[in-house]
Amino acid sequence: MSEAAIDVRALRDQALFLREETVRLIAIAKTGHFASSFSCAEILAVLYGDALRLRRGDPNWPGRDRFLLGKGHAAVALYPLLAGLDFFPAEQLDTYTRLGSPFGDHPDMRRIPGVDFSSGSLGHALSAGLGMALAARVQHHDYHVYVLLGDGELHEGQVWEAAMAAAHHRAANLIAIVDRNDYCLDGRVDDVIGIEPVAGKWSAFGWSVVEVDGHDVEALASTFRRLSSEQRDCPAVVIAHTVKGKGVGFMEREPGWHLGYLDPADEQRVLAELRGGR
Repeated sequence: MSEAAIDVRALRDQALFLREETVRLIAIAKTGHFASSFSCAEILAVLYGDALRLRRGDPNWPGRDRFLLGKGHAAVALYPLLAGLDFFPAEQLDTYTRLGSPFGDHPDMRRIPGVDFSSGSLGHALSAGLGMALAARVQHHDYHVYVLLGDGELHEGQVWEAAMAAAHHRAANLIAIVDRNDYCLDGRVDDVIGIEPVAGKWSAFGWSVVEVDGHDVEALASTFRRLSSEQRDCPAVVIAHTVKGKGVGFMEREPGWHLGYLDPADEQRVLAELRGGR
């Protein structure tokens, strides 16, 4: 049977929906991570709309692919995808960050169905993902483990310990994605601590490396399809080149929008700009 065609329009629409939901939910919280969520909207849309093997309504299915959001501050863009898979009622999102709500600024695997790892303290997710990838081997499962890392997260030494260990153990079912948007909370990533050559470093650590436009849903989907089906004896990393704040002119390349608030008038301007850029 031939592989299904990539539904580019649906994936683009999903990325737009994630940006719109990010705006809506942050309006409830009165502050949030706009730019970091916008840079990975297409990555998340493609993972959940095309790449991950999941069962609707069954977040604990043992055979599911695992996903770990290393940059946990972008969780506001993840929650709508989990609701869309019927892992919990979508109306629960209306409680975002309210007292007693399971939906906080960072994901909590103990409280939110479909969250595989409680992230937020940067640098831990790749280690946990490697553990899950090796567990699949021991338990004779064939699932893949995907870990989305921020490029600022590569400043953490534990990332490279995990990278070295993953190559040593030939964890071919482990796929990392670096959201290479060039900025972190403190400014330009390479001004804080230079991380280039990013591709060369991962390659030197024994990983298969792919670079892609992180806002091109077709390229992302094709890349994930190939990596999940090809035979190799090492983990793989996708370096996704993105723009922080993608879709909103005044947020793009503005470090201050790593965390911010929109008043109602600016919120409507942002939504109009996002919808006009479809």
